[in-house]
Amino acid sequence: MIETPITLYYWPTPNGWKISIALEEMDLPYEVKLVNIGKGEQFDPAFLKIAPNNRMPAIVDPEGPDGRPISIFESGAILQYLARKHDKFYGGGERDRTVVDQWLMWQMGGLGPMAGQAHHFLSYAPNMEPPNDLPYAKTRYRSEVARLYGVLDRRLAEEEFVAGDFYSIADMAIWPWASLWEKQEQTLDDKPHLKRWIARIASRPAVQRGRALAAEKRTDAAQDKDAQKVLFGQGGQK
Repeated sequence: MIETPITLYYWPTPNGWKISIALEEMDLPYEVKLVNIGKGEQFDPAFLKIAPNNRMPAIVDPEGPDGRPISIFESGAILQYLARKHDKFYGGGERDRTVVDQWLMWQMGGLGPMAGQAHHFLSYAPNMEPPNDLPYAKTRYRSEVARLYGVLDRRLAEEEFVAGDFYSIADMAIWPWASLWEKQEQTLDDKPHLKRWIARIASRPAVQRGRALAAEKRTDAAQDKDAQKVLFGQGGQK
């Protein structure tokens, strides 16, 4: 039986990549509806019915629980839903799932927000009008991202993947942000295990396909003044 495609509301950002990668890894049919966050499409009333926090990604699964459609926002919740429904990339039991969940929450509550702030203050804020070149903020978020990558490197010194000896949705959530370490002004010279893991995940064909989705649409918000007004003037997502 062929599944009805999932609708993915997407823009090529680290959070968007999480879900495009997961859909590719799980070999699920999906159709893409681009949400151009630089033009404010995340504030469209129709999209807000699906994602009331005006953030992408979001999905609509026409074959949700009890056979009824379901819409889901928040990338971590989407990953958990897809992994539970299809019994993929969530380990082999409750102990594994608990480890996956804690590293997924680590990404959602720590690495994602901190790396996002690093991107903002290192790349975007200095190029805004007027410029906001704030040494304290740059140092604070650069240092916190470095600390988090140290935590991850120590974990990967002990385990092949983030949650253990199996590839999971936790890896899918963390890799899109970790892959941008250079933009966060980080070094991997002292983090060999993290360096190994980033390269290994990047070599997966499904990860490459998910990362490539609508890649031509990705622009440099640091230089796009109109996008900055939308993204940073109305609380939009980077």
